[in-house]
Amino acid sequence: MEHPLHGLDVVLVQTRFPENIGMAARACVNMGCGHISLVEPERWLRDKASPLATPKGQALLDGITVHDSLADAVADSALVIGTTARRGGWRQAMLSPERCAAEVAACLRQGGRVSLVFGPEDRGLDNAAITHCHRLVCIPTDPAASSLNLAQAVLIVLYACAAAMREADRREADRPEAGAAAGGEPHGPRNVPQPEAVEPASGKADAPGPLASAADQERLMAALRDMLLRIDYLHGDNPDYFLMPWRRLFGRAQLRRHEYDALMGMCRQVRRALERKEG
Repeated sequence: MEHPLHGLDVVLVQTRFPENIGMAARACVNMGCGHISLVEPERWLRDKASPLATPKGQALLDGITVHDSLADAVADSALVIGTTARRGGWRQAMLSPERCAAEVAACLRQGGRVSLVFGPEDRGLDNAAITHCHRLVCIPTDPAASSLNLAQAVLIVLYACAAAMREADRREADRPEAGAAAGGEPHGPRNVPQPEAVEPASGKADAPGPLASAADQERLMAALRDMLLRIDYLHGDNPDYFLMPWRRLFGRAQLRRHEYDALMGMCRQVRRALERKEG
C-alpha cells in the first residue's frame, strides 16, 4: 500500500541517540511517511531504536538508509527543506510549517521527491548543511522554551504535510471537472475561505517535464558560482554566503529539467567567452 506521503524522505543529520531515531520513525508511520535517511549518525543501533518505534515502525527501521553526506542523501529530491530554530545570517526567508507543507504537497503531486532535513539534537543544522536546502522552515515556539525534541519536530512538520495533502486531494475532488468525470455534480463545501495551504495542483499529466533534482541544482550552483566569480560579481572571503540569495531564488523556482539544461548551457557559454577573452 502506498504511503500518504509517498515520495517524502525524512533526513536526520548526525543524530546522537538511536532512541530519537526510533521516536522519529514512530512519528513517520503515524503521518504516513515511509522512509528515513540518516547522514553520519553518531550511533545507529537498531535494537536501541526498536522499542521506541513501536511495532508499526519496525519495517521503516528496516528500510533506513545511511549516507556519508547530506548531498548524497538528498541528491534525488526536487525539493529540499531544512528545519531550523535559529534566524538571521544564512537563515533567511523562513517558511511556516503550513507554508512548508503547501510547497511539499505541490511538489509531491507533480511527481517530485522531497527531503525534509533535521539537524543534530544538540545544535541543529550548521551553515554547510543549510546550503543544501532550497527552503527553510521554522516551527514557532515560546521563546522561553524554544527547543523541541527531534521526534516532536518531525511529527509537527509531517502533520502539516499530511494535512496539506488531504486538503489538496479534497480540492481536486471538488473541482467541477472532477465531478463531471464521475457522472455527477461536484460535492463538498462551497464559498468557504481556504487556509494558507496547497496551491491547486495540475497533476502529473499536465506538468511540463520532470523537476530538476537536488544533484542537478548543486551542479548548477557550482557552475553559477564559477561564472559569477569570473566576472567579479562574487568576491570577498565568503562567496558561498553571497551565493545564498541565488540558491533561494532557484529553490523557490522549482526548476524543470529543461530549464536546468538551458541555464547550464548559458553558464558554459559565458565561461567559454571569458576564457577566450582571457586567452
